[in-house]
Amino acid sequence: MRNLREVLEDADRKNIAIGHFNISELGMLNAIAEVARELMVPVIIGTSEGEREFIDTREAAALVKTLREEHDQEIFLNADHTHSLDKIKEAVEAGYDAVLFDGGKLPMEENLRQTKEVVEYVRSRSEEIVVEGELGYIGSGSTIRKEIPKGAAIKPEDLTTPEEAAKFAEETSIDLLAPAVGNIHGMFANAPEPALDIDRTRAVRMAAKVPLVLHGGSGNTDADFLLAIDAGVRIIHISTELRAAWREGMEKSLKEKPEEIAPYKLMGPALDEMKKVVYNRLKLFNKLH
Repeated sequence: MRNLREVLEDADRKNIAIGHFNISELGMLNAIAEVARELMVPVIIGTSEGEREFIDTREAAALVKTLREEHDQEIFLNADHTHSLDKIKEAVEAGYDAVLFDGGKLPMEENLRQTKEVVEYVRSRSEEIVVEGELGYIGSGSTIRKEIPKGAAIKPEDLTTPEEAAKFAEETSIDLLAPAVGNIHGMFANAPEPALDIDRTRAVRMAAKVPLVLHGGSGNTDADFLLAIDAGVRIIHISTELRAAWREGMEKSLKEKPEEIAPYKLMGPALDEMKKVVYNRLKLFNKLH
């Protein structure tokens, strides 16, 4: 079976993107894995520091490994938005396929220093583990928001520049770069997301010479996603859409079965709603018709 590095190289050749979905409980994982198997495409499961604290870093790795082995499935696990070397080490020791060191809020030189330290550590443990760095702050948390997060890079002058990307990628030796190109974590309740800066995305990819990761993908238009993929994005993160689908399904189930107390008997509608999100996103990202 291919490792994640090989899958990314294949995605680059085919000019498609791998879907990345965050989980915080078993139902989410099973829904994502089932749809990816149905479509026969690779998929990445993400767990942030908070999600890893809830489900446990090693347990998450064991669950994904079991799915991979039982179904011969290209399903991978990423330590999403990790803010310290110690937490990176926990994920590497647990058997994660990828790690993201998120120094997006740090000054450039400090972000460089810490990201380089993470890369050196991970390389000393395994050449197969993919290391991602973040350049530019795009907010935090998969939430339904009423306004743009304070400090998020949304104005043209605040976005990641090609010059910064080139310097960052070269000095850190990262495998993947998560830039700020108009993307924001979370999604608006009743408004479309700001349009992505596709020209900036393409310029950053050419300068960095590594594949790009689009964080905060929830709520962006299909057209923007396809343009971003053509501009060099190879992984797209979807989390808020999945959480909103879970919430919608659970509310429907609780309304329809007010007397039910068995969790697994209430999960059906939530799983169905999440599968719809995953199906539509994976089909789009892989350009399946």
